[in-house]
Amino acid sequence: MIVRPGTSADVSRALEIWRAAVDATHGFLTPEDRAAIEHMVGTQFLPFVELWLVDDAPGRPMGFLAMDGDMIDALFVDPAVHGRGYGSALIRHALALASNARVDANEQATNALPFYLARGFVVIGRSETDGEGRPYPLIHLRHGGIGA
Repeated sequence: MIVRPGTSADVSRALEIWRAAVDATHGFLTPEDRAAIEHMVGTQFLPFVELWLVDDAPGRPMGFLAMDGDMIDALFVDPAVHGRGYGSALIRHALALASNARVDANEQATNALPFYLARGFVVIGRSETDGEGRPYPLIHLRHGGIGA
């Protein structure tokens, strides 16, 4: 399992991973919101962020990470390999970049909060809506419990 910098050639695979992961874990999204978010992720986010990919042994990306300073903006793993350590590898990389990393987890994505809590993150707050004002509550976390 190797975490490596992404390239523009990795954007389409990252979007595939995002689609599969969201379809597997974000069933609470309305079809309209799901489509709008996918459009934003594919055209306004992934092509412009610094991506980190985690590859399997043959070199196929199985998950990705995007950070902005100490904020984990995105961490998604192909659901076909959930529970096999790819997400943990990405978290280790994020913490190497920012030991006090922060992340927002969708409250309704029941896999997200346990994943982060098990890796040393603590809850520091909650918002009733997502960053775009949609009715999807977020749990705010920080690694190691360093201040809110």
